[in-house]
Amino acid sequence: MVAFVDIDRVTLTYKGGNGGVLALRDTTLSVGKGEFAAVVGPSGCGKSSLMKLVTGLRPPNEGSVSVAGSPVDGPVSMAGMAFQNPNMLPWRTVLNNVMLPLEIVEPHRSRFRAHKAEYRAQAEALLETVGLGGFGARFPWELSGGMQQRVSLCRALIHQPDLLMLDEPFGALDAFTREELWCVLRDLWQRIGFTVILVTHDLREAAFLADTVFVMSARPGRIVSTHHIDLPRPRDISVTFTPEFTSIVHELREKIAEVRKA
Repeated sequence: MVAFVDIDRVTLTYKGGNGGVLALRDTTLSVGKGEFAAVVGPSGCGKSSLMKLVTGLRPPNEGSVSVAGSPVDGPVSMAGMAFQNPNMLPWRTVLNNVMLPLEIVEPHRSRFRAHKAEYRAQAEALLETVGLGGFGARFPWELSGGMQQRVSLCRALIHQPDLLMLDEPFGALDAFTREELWCVLRDLWQRIGFTVILVTHDLREAAFLADTVFVMSARPGRIVSTHHIDLPRPRDISVTFTPEFTSIVHELREKIAEVRKA
C-alpha cells in the first residue's frame, strides 16, 4: 500500500526553558489513501503534535512528513480539521460557519462570491446528511453540544478535503451522543471516501471506527505498536458488545498500560 500520509523518523521539540520539551522522538507511521486510522496513547504522549505535523502547523526538528507524495512545508490545504471544541463563530449562522473554509481555501476563495449559491446548496446538503437539515439559519448558541459537533464535521468537509484530521472531536460529549456521532462519521467516510486520522483517548471509539490503530509510547512519543482492526464493514454499533470487539479494546488498553509503566 502506498502511503498517503507518511511520517518518517520524526523528532519534534517545543522550545522553552531547560532545553524545551521533547514531544516526539523517532516517530514513524504511514496511512494509506482512503484509510481510517486512529492514534491512541497515554496523556501527553504527543498525539496532538502528530496532528500539527501532518497539517503543516509545525515543522519537525528531524525527519520528514509528506501528504499525497509531497513534502509538508506549510499548512496543508487538502486537509480538513475538527477538534474537541467546535470553535464556531457565534455571530455567524450555522450555514455561514460551515461555509467559512470556502472563504479561505483556494480555489474556492477565488470563486466564492460568484458561486455562493452553489456553495450554499452544498453546505445545506451536507447539513442534511448529518441530520441538521433546516438548521442553517440558526446560531451556534441555539444548538446542543452534539449538534455543534455535527456542524464542525460539516465545516471540516465542505471544501472536499482528501484528508480529515480529528483531535478528540467527541471527547466532551455524553456517551449516547458520542456513539451517535461515531455512526455519523462512519457514514460520511464510507460515502465520500476521504482519508482519516483520528486522535482519541477513547479506545472503543478507535476500535469501532478505524481500520488501523497506532499506539504511542509515553513522552517523548513514538509508535510502539500497530493494530489492524479485523472487524467487517459496515459496522453497526451493536458490534461494540461482541466478545471480538471487547478483546480488541482490552488488547489496546493493556498495551497502553504497559507503555505508561515504561
